[in-house]
Amino acid sequence: MEMQGSRALVIGATGGFGSEIARSLSARGATVAVHGRNEDRRITLAQELNATAVDGDLTAPGGPDAVVDEAARALGGLDIVVMSAGGVAFGPVAELDEQVLRQVVELDLIAPILVARAATRHLGKSGVIAQVSAVVATQPMAGLAAYSAAKAGLTAFDMAFRREMRRAGVRVLDARPPHMETGLATRPIAGTPPELARGRDPREVADELVAAIAGDGDAPDWIS
Repeated sequence: MEMQGSRALVIGATGGFGSEIARSLSARGATVAVHGRNEDRRITLAQELNATAVDGDLTAPGGPDAVVDEAARALGGLDIVVMSAGGVAFGPVAELDEQVLRQVVELDLIAPILVARAATRHLGKSGVIAQVSAVVATQPMAGLAAYSAAKAGLTAFDMAFRREMRRAGVRVLDARPPHMETGLATRPIAGTPPELARGRDPREVADELVAAIAGDGDAPDWIS
């Protein structure tokens, strides 16, 4: 797709990965709207990119619809929607708190599905929805059972949703990025993260995702 002048919404843009996605899209000429839970980071990033800042709680009833609709109004439509918001919880299933489980599923599965539904109202032919899942969607890890299950569910949703959107000419990307140095593990919903090997630079991974959104060459194997 033509990136120059395209209108893109990045949800979860105050995170370590989402912010780099927003920067990469902006560098390619897209007009960007940024959403994220951290108000200070959201405003700072919007100023940096001359972007529109969008507020809203993705877990509130009607929240995903409100976020997507507000971005579409502000940008005069949407060509790209990237869903990069989420949360992680660590620990064995035997110690899993029910409220934590519900929060993980709400953030990592239900909210992305509702964002995708809202995006269908605004994206036309050649539009793109990119859902950021995780490598654990296909390589589930002990101590991350709930998170793995939510991300696997999102990948399954994306596969079915992609088939539904083909006739409309909208591409649906399921991104299962490798471990990155985003700081997500330091902000868990619950639990203590295990020691992890050093991850990839999120800026490089964001550039790979944005290249896939643009349709530049063959996508890496973590994007389908």
